[in-house]
Amino acid sequence: MNASASNFNGNIDAARIESLVRLAIANALGQPGVPADHSGVYTPKLVVSISARHVHLTDEHVEKLFGAGKKLTPEKGLYQDGFFAAAETVMIVGPRRRMIPNVRVLGPTRKASQVELAFTDTISLGIDAPVRHSGDIKGTPGCVLVGPAGAVELHEGVIRAARHVHINPRDCAFYGVKNGDFMALKIKSPQCSVTFDDLLVREDANAKLEVHIDTDEGNACDLDHATSIELKRQEPCKCHDNH
Repeated sequence: MNASASNFNGNIDAARIESLVRLAIANALGQPGVPADHSGVYTPKLVVSISARHVHLTDEHVEKLFGAGKKLTPEKGLYQDGFFAAAETVMIVGPRRRMIPNVRVLGPTRKASQVELAFTDTISLGIDAPVRHSGDIKGTPGCVLVGPAGAVELHEGVIRAARHVHINPRDCAFYGVKNGDFMALKIKSPQCSVTFDDLLVREDANAKLEVHIDTDEGNACDLDHATSIELKRQEPCKCHDNH
């Protein structure tokens, strides 16, 4: 019996088995991902992006802010296909006329307008915004948005965006996670090492593997000078049983 066989005791971690099975199925279906390296082992391509303050708008609010019949003007494509930074910007006005100018609008438009800020932004505006996942805006604070053609008062929609990971089925299989689970991101840099827990898994068939953190988090870990980045399943796994 060779060394590798003699070390096998039959107690393979259940999560690892699930990961291997899901990866085999994903490979068989030809789902998107990064090609295997020269050793034949599949290696996901991980991108960590700092998501600066930005605004999502409805079609109606685009017209109120920028003029009748106006559509968002794509200026720069984002890492995820189909999403873009628009040429249009707005001013965010909080209580007591505190404001942040030139905040970028991201497209495409949505069913509900939403403002995503970092913690320091909310302090500057005087808004007590909760940490929420994108789209979960019920009961959140509002603000006023000002554009070149008018203003819009949002009664809710200001959040501190919770960190998350965009991921496709093949990469879910690699990491042994599924939509609604949580992952951990460890970043090492010359000045500090930081581990971010509770990254929500947002699985989509067309997604590229990408983690989104805000500007405060990016500064805290000195992301620009990172020497090592590791993404892994959060243990013990914080999972959503209804997914």
